Amino acid sequence: MQIYRTFDRDEVTRVGWGVRVLLLSSEDEQGPIARRLARQGCRVDIVDELFAALSEVIDDPAGYALFVVDCDADGVGGLQASQRAVQMLGEAAARVPVLLVSRDCREQRFPAERRQPTVLRAPLSAVSLKVGVEHALRGRLLFQTD
Repeated sequence: MQIYRTFDRDEVTRVGWGVRVLLLSSEDEQGPIARRLARQGCRVDIVDELFAALSEVIDDPAGYALFVVDCDADGVGGLQASQRAVQMLGEAAARVPVLLVSRDCREQRFPAERRQPTVLRAPLSAVSLKVGVEHALRGRLLFQTD
């Protein structure tokens, strides 16, 4: 026996709807990570230089809700360098959750501690990115009931 549950797609809210995301990547807005974030409803700003991105998150002029780092992008330096950079965020890491995406990731991590980054293996599928965003934003998600 199979059971199907139907739902009205117009009433389903995307995970990142209206969330402002800073993406550190050498890709443009048509790159796979930026496109998938946008499909989840995120408003994505892209920066291609590590220290400029860290400055944006620390100063938080745009009210970023999520910082996504493409660890494999030119000039980022890989997963370990990205993890060291996240440590430089200090108190901003408690305010803005971090999602690291890397080919060097052997095991995806979904830490309980908010200051620790969520780590996903590249290349990302739409599902793994959605799960990662949900985990990173778990403190901000609001559930609406009828």
